[in-house]
Amino acid sequence: MWNRIAQFIIKYRLSLIIIIGLITIVMGYFASRVQMSYDFARTVPLDDPDMVLLTKFKAQFGEDGNLIAVGVKDSGVYTLENFKAFRELTRDIKKIEGVNEVVSLPVIKIILKDTAKSQFYLQSIFPENIASQQELDSLLAIAYDQKVYMGHIVNPDNGATMMLVSVQKEYMNSSKREGLAQSLLAAGKKFEDKSKIQLHYAGLPFIRTLVANQVRKEMQLFLYASAFVTGLIMFLFFKSFRAVIFSMIIIGIVVVWTLGTLTLFGFKITLLSGLIPPVIVTIGITNAIYLLNKYHLEFAKSKDKIKAISTVVQKMGLATFLTNLTVAIGFLTLLSTDIIILREFGIVAGINIMVLFLVSLVMIPSVFSWLPTPSEKHLRHLNFKIMNGFLKLVDLTVHRHRAIIYVVSMTVAILSVYGILQLRSVSYMVDDIPEESQIKKDLHFFEANFSGIMPLEVVVEFKTKKRRPVLDVKNMAKVDELENFLDSLPEVSRPISVLSLIKASKQAFYNNNPARYTLPSKSEGAFILRYMKGQTDNSGLFKSFVDSSFTKMRISSQIADIGSIKMDSLVHYVIEPKMKSIFVSTEKDSVTASVTGSTKIFIKGNKFLIANLQESLLLAFLLITLSMAILFANVRMIIISLIPNLLALMITAGLMGYLNIPLKASTALIFSITFGISVDNSIRFLAKYRQEILSNNFYIPVAISDAIMETGKSIIYTSIVLFAGFIIFTFSSFGGTIALGLLTSVTLIISMFTNLILLPALIMTFDRPRKKKGDRKLIDEFDHTFYGESEDEEIDLNKIKIHNRHSAAE
Repeated sequence: MWNRIAQFIIKYRLSLIIIIGLITIVMGYFASRVQMSYDFARTVPLDDPDMVLLTKFKAQFGEDGNLIAVGVKDSGVYTLENFKAFRELTRDIKKIEGVNEVVSLPVIKIILKDTAKSQFYLQSIFPENIASQQELDSLLAIAYDQKVYMGHIVNPDNGATMMLVSVQKEYMNSSKREGLAQSLLAAGKKFEDKSKIQLHYAGLPFIRTLVANQVRKEMQLFLYASAFVTGLIMFLFFKSFRAVIFSMIIIGIVVVWTLGTLTLFGFKITLLSGLIPPVIVTIGITNAIYLLNKYHLEFAKSKDKIKAISTVVQKMGLATFLTNLTVAIGFLTLLSTDIIILREFGIVAGINIMVLFLVSLVMIPSVFSWLPTPSEKHLRHLNFKIMNGFLKLVDLTVHRHRAIIYVVSMTVAILSVYGILQLRSVSYMVDDIPEESQIKKDLHFFEANFSGIMPLEVVVEFKTKKRRPVLDVKNMAKVDELENFLDSLPEVSRPISVLSLIKASKQAFYNNNPARYTLPSKSEGAFILRYMKGQTDNSGLFKSFVDSSFTKMRISSQIADIGSIKMDSLVHYVIEPKMKSIFVSTEKDSVTASVTGSTKIFIKGNKFLIANLQESLLLAFLLITLSMAILFANVRMIIISLIPNLLALMITAGLMGYLNIPLKASTALIFSITFGISVDNSIRFLAKYRQEILSNNFYIPVAISDAIMETGKSIIYTSIVLFAGFIIFTFSSFGGTIALGLLTSVTLIISMFTNLILLPALIMTFDRPRKKKGDRKLIDEFDHTFYGESEDEEIDLNKIKIHNRHSAAE
C-alpha cells in the first residue's frame, strides 16, 4: 500500500502542493477571523441541576458576575479636591459605553420620607457644590450613618471605599469588553495622576479581559519561540538553512489550518486552545526530522534523489502515521469529556496532528524533490557518534545490572505512589495568575477590605398560599438570621437583599436614625409599607432582588477566592446546613434555599474537570493499548511496553505531590498528552527489536544491543526536541501553563530513560519469542531507522571478493 502511496505522491506532487496551497488560502481566511474567548469557561454540563438553577437565576435576576470593583484605601480621598475628583471619576466611568450603572460614595442617595404625600423619595447626600472641607466632613458623617451602604461600598473600620461598576450583558462575553476595560483604566489613570492616589481593580469581567489579552500575547510569543528554538536545534542537526526554512513553512501551513479549524468549528481561543499552535510546531519538527533524516540516509546509499524520496514514503509512511496517531489519541480522548473547553482543545489538536502527518508526508518529499541534492555537509550528521558512549553504557547496564534497574524502578515507583497520595485537586476562580502580579495584589486588597469580590448567591423561594410571603414578618426574620450568619463568616461579605431596602426604609421612617436600621415589627410594617406603596422602581433594584409575586428572593454577597477545597467545604458543610436549620418546611408552607452563582458552579466544575480528565486518560490508555495489540498481537509484549510509560506518568504525578503542584485542568492534561507521545518511543524500540530478533535467529541479547544502539539516538534526539519545545511554556505568566510546560518536559525526559533502560531490561527478562513459519505482524512493516543503514537492505553477492591471505604472503 505504501509503495502505491509513494508513487502517487511523486507522480502528482505538483497537483497535491497546489491543492494544499488552495486549502491553506481558504483556511487562512478563516484563521484571520479567529476570535478570543471572553466567556467564563463552562465546566459543568447544561443539564446539571446546579447549572439549571444558575440559568434560571440569571433569567430571573440577571447576571451575578457582571461587576467591576474600583477600590481605594487612602485618607487623601476624603479631602475636598480628591473627593471631587473621585466623583468626577464616577461620572467618567458612567459615560463609558457598555456600563450600566456606577455606585460609589460620592453619588450615593439617602432615603427620605415625605409626610405630606406619605411616601419615600431619594436625594443625593453630596450636593453638586461642596463649599468647604468642614461641609464635606459633615456630609460624610451622614453617609456613614446610612447602614445600607456600610460594609458594601465603604469599610467603616478603616475607611477603604470602592466603586461598583455594572457591565451590560452584551459587553460581558464579547470583545467589546476589552475596549470597556481600556477606557476604565484610562479614566482611573487620569484620577491617579490628579490625586496621586492608587486605585485597585477587580471583578470577573475585568480580570477575564486582562487574562484574555495575556493569552493572545503568549500564544504569539510561544509560537515564535517554539519555532525559533526547535528550528535552531534542527539547523544544528542538519546544517541546512533550506531544510529548516521549508520545514517551518510546512509547519506554518498546519498552524494556519489549526487557527482556521477553530473558526470553522465555531470555537474561540482560550487559555488551553492557545497552546495548540506551539504544540503543532514542536511535534511537526519531530516529523520533519524523521522524514528528512530518512531521506538523507537513503540518498547517501543510492545517490538517487527520486528513489530516496520514494523510499521515504514507503518506509516511513506507516511509522509517521502511527506515531502521530498515538499522539492524536491522547488529545482526541478529551472528546469523551463533558467539558466544552477540553472537548474543543482535544478535537482541534487531535485533528490537526493528523493533518500534520498528511501535509508532512506530501510536502517534505515533494519540496525536496525540487531542491538541489544534499551536499556532504548536509549528510555529515549521519555519522553522528557523540551519543555512542552513553548508549554503550546503557547497553552494558541492561545486560549486566538488570537487578539494580528493577530495584531502582520499584523504589522510584513506591516513592511516586507516596507522592501521589499527597496530590490534591484544588483550583482558584482567578487561577494561574502570579502572586506578584498587580491583578493578584488588587484581588488581595478587596479580600482584606471587603471580604472578596467573587459572587456568591442564595435564592430563597416560599411556596405558600399566603400573599407576598417574602414580606411576611416571620419569613423576613428567618432571612435576616441567614444574612447575619453569612455576615459572620470572615470569607463572606455583608449580604444585600430586599431586606436591606426594607431596613433602610425603616431607618428613613425614623428620620434616618442608624439605630433603627432593623427589620420592622408587625405593627411598624403597616406604617412603613404604606409609605412604600406606589413607589416606582426606575432603577430596577427590586426586580434584581425579588420576583413580582414576592415569593422568590435573592441574597447577594461576595466571597474571597479561597480555593475550590475551602470553598466546597464552606458551601456544603457550613452554609447549606445552616440554611436547612433555618428554613424548615411544613405541610402547608414549603420553603427552599439554594446556593447558586458562578462560585458554586466553579466548585462543581473543578470536580467535573478532574473526573473527566481521569476518564479521558483511561480511554487514551485503552485505545493506545488496542493500537499496540494490533501492532504486536502479543499480550506479554503489550504489558512490557506499557510499564515504562506508566512509570514515567507515576513519577510525574509523584513529583506533583511532593512539590505541592495541584491537580487541575492544565496539569491533569499532561498525562493524556505525554502518554501518547512517550508510547512512540516504545513503539520505535520494539519495532527495531522485532526486526533484530528475526534477523538474529531469535537471540535476545544481540537484538537488544542492536535496538539500543540504533533507536537510542532517535529516542534521545526527539526527546530533546520535544523537551525544548514544551519547556518554552515555563516562561508563561500563568501558573497552570508553567506547570504544563515543566511537567510535560520532565515526563518526556523520564520516558526517554525508562524506554531506553527499563524497557529492554524487561524484554530480556520476560520475552520468550518463538519462531513460527509465516509469522508476520503489522509491526514488521514499521521502519524505525534513524541512524545507520537499514538491516533489510539486500546484499549484492557479486560485489563480494574473497582474498587469499596465503597467496598474498607468497
